[in-house]
Amino acid sequence: MPEDEICTLRIELCDSTPLIWREVEIPTSVTFKVLHDIVQAAMGWHDQHLWEFQNGPTRISASRGADWGGEPRVSATKLQLREVLRPRRTTLTYLYDFGDSWEHRLVLTKIRQGEPGVGYPRYLAGENNAPPEDCGGIPGFYTMLEIIADPAHPDHASMVEWLGEYDPQAIDASVLKMALGRLAKRRNAALARRARATQG
Repeated sequence: MPEDEICTLRIELCDSTPLIWREVEIPTSVTFKVLHDIVQAAMGWHDQHLWEFQNGPTRISASRGADWGGEPRVSATKLQLREVLRPRRTTLTYLYDFGDSWEHRLVLTKIRQGEPGVGYPRYLAGENNAPPEDCGGIPGFYTMLEIIADPAHPDHASMVEWLGEYDPQAIDASVLKMALGRLAKRRNAALARRARATQG
């Protein structure tokens, strides 16, 4: 059944060095709005800004219709991921925060049946912490890292205070698994409601 089909999603934060990435198993039946929720949870973003996907010339976002004279957008709540998947490999672009412009490369592969009794989306692996929100995009992020590495920098103390315990190399996989687990529970509850309605 389409609801049981999954694929592997690799998320890469473009221009990050060393590369910031995550790998997740996700249902192919999710809408692009749910795919947005999955990327946010996997990366540790806080969903505080505008976002959009791009699939070739097609732009997909929460808002529908033309935007500032550009190409028309497709509603993320209407389009399902499986409608754009190619057999072997599909690559999408995901842009989060139009000011800081966090661009992500999404690679979707290995379309297959999910394992019975397993909740999806499911976290598999990842490396390096996502940047803090509102730090100025990739250029601001690496400037920030230079400042905290230099105790003699005039902004060192204030930057360390602002960042708190942030570690660019560490990710808390348990937090990411928990966030994705909440999405899996929400999806399972929706599927159960749909099954009851069909039987009734």
